[in-house]
Amino acid sequence: MARGSKASYTNKQKRQASKIEKSYKKRGVSSKTAEARAWATVNKETGGGKKRAAKKSSGRKSTGKKSSGRKSAAKKSGGRKKTASRKTSGRKSASKKSSSRRR
Repeated sequence: MARGSKASYTNKQKRQASKIEKSYKKRGVSSKTAEARAWATVNKETGGGKKRAAKKSSGRKSTGKKSSGRKSAAKKSGGRKKTASRKTSGRKSASKKSSSRRR
């Protein structure tokens, strides 16, 4: 069997791994390697075991949503950071020079 406990995986993930393992075995891969590859594939596609463990209570009650400082600051500023304004005089004079040369 592949390394580690599979208790944290959902039934769907276990079925997926089983089917993938069978397909590897059909191709001639050893059963040990097929199982390891199957679980690696399931982990890659789904991000690992999806069953949630019971949460430990910390004694504090949550008050709902927690807002981050970044989000509130982004809302206030319109979501974009302002960039430093550049002096455009150099570019304008360059374009004036080129337009005078064209004539």
